[in-house]
Amino acid sequence: MRQVSLREFRTRGSKALGNVPQGETVLLAGQQGPAFFLVPVLGDVALEDRELRRAMARASLWQYARLAEQYPITDEEIDQEIDAVRTARLARQKNRKS
Repeated sequence: MRQVSLREFRTRGSKALGNVPQGETVLLAGQQGPAFFLVPVLGDVALEDRELRRAMARASLWQYARLAEQYPITDEEIDQEIDAVRTARLARQKNRKS
């Protein structure tokens, strides 16, 4: 996922997205951090939905870390947290089915 500043996006529009590969989700970030996602609609919708949810989780964790004064949080730490939540969710679902 690429990140583009809101300022650049507002002033340069499509040129700001010129280096983004087709089909990739873009995170628009302002001075206060992540603000919006640009999500392409093409190809496998399920895959795009998963990427969108992962991007939203990353933004939420980034904001949480900022509010908890643990900023900056690394991408690796965010991915570890997302994976831990997914693992716990799958374990709960498995236990419910048993």
